[in-house]
Amino acid sequence: MWNASLNPFSNCEPAVWRYYDNVDNIMIEDAFRAGETHAILDEYTIDFKHQIQICNIDQNKQRPIKRLECTTKDQTMRAERFAFDLINPKRPFSGLYGWIPPFIKETVKYLKITKDQLPSKDKDIASMIVAKAAAGIIEQSKLIGKQRQGENLAERLLEKKDAGTEEIWKQCAFLYSLDSFLYRKMNEAMRLVGDDEYKEEWRQKVRLLGPFCLLLWDSPFSKTAAPRGKVFYRGADLNDDLISIFKDDCDKEVKPRRSFQSFTSCSRQKNIAKVYGNVLFIMTMKHGFTVNLKPYSKFPDEEEELIFPGVCFTIDRMKFDENAKKYYIYLSLMQQFSRTDLHELATELTKAAFPKPNAHYSNTPMIPRSTKTLYR
Repeated sequence: MWNASLNPFSNCEPAVWRYYDNVDNIMIEDAFRAGETHAILDEYTIDFKHQIQICNIDQNKQRPIKRLECTTKDQTMRAERFAFDLINPKRPFSGLYGWIPPFIKETVKYLKITKDQLPSKDKDIASMIVAKAAAGIIEQSKLIGKQRQGENLAERLLEKKDAGTEEIWKQCAFLYSLDSFLYRKMNEAMRLVGDDEYKEEWRQKVRLLGPFCLLLWDSPFSKTAAPRGKVFYRGADLNDDLISIFKDDCDKEVKPRRSFQSFTSCSRQKNIAKVYGNVLFIMTMKHGFTVNLKPYSKFPDEEEELIFPGVCFTIDRMKFDENAKKYYIYLSLMQQFSRTDLHELATELTKAAFPKPNAHYSNTPMIPRSTKTLYR
């Protein structure tokens, strides 16, 4: 922890202690346990002997630090992780793009792999994608001044390069669960999908972040749909204009279907999501795929559930709580398939499950996620 007080060395005012980011904290602890005298971060150097952090660009800027052994319950809840971060303030959600998200499709094209070469199906291809993902993470980290963080994340991913698809995915889930630039930057890029103004911007991120996204998306553990009726929660801080957009959808007799194009972290605990913002989204699963990150997360008490990109939703109802000064927006989650998806998911099971849809998008029965395939 580091002292964030205005006068950090003063004995006349109470100290304000803050936690380091997950990855920085891991790097500090690794150096400490290895018996090193210093830990070098992207912005600071940690001096263990004198228990101070020193700014890397101005050594006169120093702050006290302290080391505490604590459980995850001792750490503050990461409210921002379970809140919608709107990259485009005029566009709070995406349209319909089918089962396979555009970002994933572009990643497959970039990697030049076939439908039978997804990481969950081909161990050698998985190792190749891990190497590209690690290189992309490092390159992205350099662009934002987080090279040491990026190198640490990449090193941990490469540790599982030849460990098999299940171990690779578990490591990806662990890295995604950390409070780092990685989950923020990949989701920032994916949320731009569908906006012509930012088309080139998100496509440029495919080379850097696409391989990691594909490894995370192609989970070997999400072969069955989430339980129908399961409820997840996510907060948001929305202005009146954005709230009106949700209200307009809610008021329509035929509810429009929207989609999440990024990985969306929710909590199964209402009290975690509701601490942030003026809106609480209450999302009920009708049929779709999610994965429970609790077994892989450094923060199991957050009970994080990851909604995969491409999951759609309708806005069923809204209400305003005068006491809490908060809007409650109720969503129904569902997986949608387009005719293109029926081709890209072409298996005998798929053909049986989807006889002949009458519309471009259909509420047809689900198929196991394990049958998904991709075509170049």
